[in-house]
Amino acid sequence: MPLFFSPLYLLLTGIGLAITLWAQFKVKSNFARFSKVGVRAGLSGAEAAAAVCRAGGVGDVRIERHGGFLSDHYDPRAKVLRLSPGVYDGRSVASIAVAAHEAGHSIQDATGYPLLGLRSAVVPVASFGSSLWPLPFFIGLLLGGVGLGGVLMMAGVLLFAGVVAFQLITLPVEFDASRRAKAVLARTGIVQTQEEARGVSSVLDAAAMTYVAAALSGLMQLIYLVLRTQGRN
Repeated sequence: MPLFFSPLYLLLTGIGLAITLWAQFKVKSNFARFSKVGVRAGLSGAEAAAAVCRAGGVGDVRIERHGGFLSDHYDPRAKVLRLSPGVYDGRSVASIAVAAHEAGHSIQDATGYPLLGLRSAVVPVASFGSSLWPLPFFIGLLLGGVGLGGVLMMAGVLLFAGVVAFQLITLPVEFDASRRAKAVLARTGIVQTQEEARGVSSVLDAAAMTYVAAALSGLMQLIYLVLRTQGRN
């Protein structure tokens, strides 16, 4: 049965897509909600990120405005924390939550958090695998999945497995960055009320779910590809 017409494949990818869309909706809705809630400290996202970096003993990180919506990220190679305009300039609970989370990655980098280094090392493999895995897999499928076809299908599975490995490594890295961010925000007084603390947790927990959704979706697809390669229904 062709891959895209397999009921099991459609079921698994459909579940993965539904989880991903739900997670993305939660992120956007939580960010929009808490973008309207100011913080008593009055700091912008950029100022909060700088304060979190200082509190974490990080002094060699630049903080830059970066285009896009929720395109915030930390670049460990350049030692640059890039914040989207709404986060960089915003003075809301949502802005400081996202900014502090990214600053948490800079603390991970400065303290030698091993999984951050491992994730950075796996990035090229995941990028390569995400774009190329369908080619050998589908050629092998067209060849009937036996002999050379079986080898090609397994090569595609291994390439996709690299993508899933990256997604799984990302989970503890992101959860740890959020944990560090929450702790520093509370310790430094940037977050001053229970309402602000709950807002920060809501924004960061919703963001974390997008990584969980991606990992679950990837795992389900990988399981199907492995079963298909082994010739099981």
